[in-house]
Amino acid sequence: MAFTTEDEIELYNLELLETLGYKYQYGYDIQPEGQHPERESFSDILLKDRLKNAIAKLNPDIPLEAREEAFQQITTLNTPDLLNNNETFHQYLTEGIDIEYQWNGESRGGKVWLIDFNHPENNEFLAVNQYKII
Repeated sequence: MAFTTEDEIELYNLELLETLGYKYQYGYDIQPEGQHPERESFSDILLKDRLKNAIAKLNPDIPLEAREEAFQQITTLNTPDLLNNNETFHQYLTEGIDIEYQWNGESRGGKVWLIDFNHPENNEFLAVNQYKII
């Protein structure tokens, strides 16, 4: 298969991802002034509402306050060391986020998961092109 332009390669790969079950979203539509904005500014990297929904869906037995704390941990990775941030993010994705919470007056520990590795159908797979970050 011969490609002649970057656009053709991009479209081919988006179509391929869609055949694998990914949802597709055009980046311009979800940008801050897009038709269906999912970001407050171009500096937002994560789609925060989708992340909150995933945390709630994958961790229904974890109290809301603990899920919100996990959300804060993942959205505030902001050390000057980019490598450290990437390693921490990868650890959260693969090992979950350790969290402590109160349950019936008792302190408990648990994990908040961002990905369901045992049941991939519980995850949302999204392909986005032209995702502008400033």
